[in-house]
Amino acid sequence: MALTNEIVKQKLTEKFGEQVSNFEEPYGMLTFEAPKELNLKVLNFLYDDEVLKFRFMTDLCGVHYPTNKGREIAVVYHLHNLEDNIRIRFKVFADINQPDIYTATGLFSAANWMERETYDFYGVNFVGHPKLKRILNVDEMDYFPMRKEFPLEDQTRIDKDDEMFGRG
Repeated sequence: MALTNEIVKQKLTEKFGEQVSNFEEPYGMLTFEAPKELNLKVLNFLYDDEVLKFRFMTDLCGVHYPTNKGREIAVVYHLHNLEDNIRIRFKVFADINQPDIYTATGLFSAANWMERETYDFYGVNFVGHPKLKRILNVDEMDYFPMRKEFPLEDQTRIDKDDEMFGRG
């Protein structure tokens, strides 16, 4: 029997109940979320279960939702079952004032640099990471550039010609 999104959803809800939620299937990819405190338990279950076998991390990234109070920072895991060729997306959310999420480096080696990049750009503190420091930006940088906390352009500038930007 081939692994389907419905089987993955069923196994997750059997194991974690209502702690896993917001199941969707945009473009056919099963997407769900769990509390940030459960990220390692969910990831370990997806990895270890003999039916699920999500043993390849395709990607890990951060997202900033500035209007989502108490859940401004998201960490998104993309996992792949190579045997059945099925992918899933798993999200955890954190408060921007305390963006602490357990590291997945013990389970996926690929998480090491991806978590460093997510820290570098979004400020997510991956608890237990072996070397959590900036990877692309300078160490002296005191802000996280991918957060939507800054205007896209300086509205007070007078040296730009709006016609050059298609606004004229």
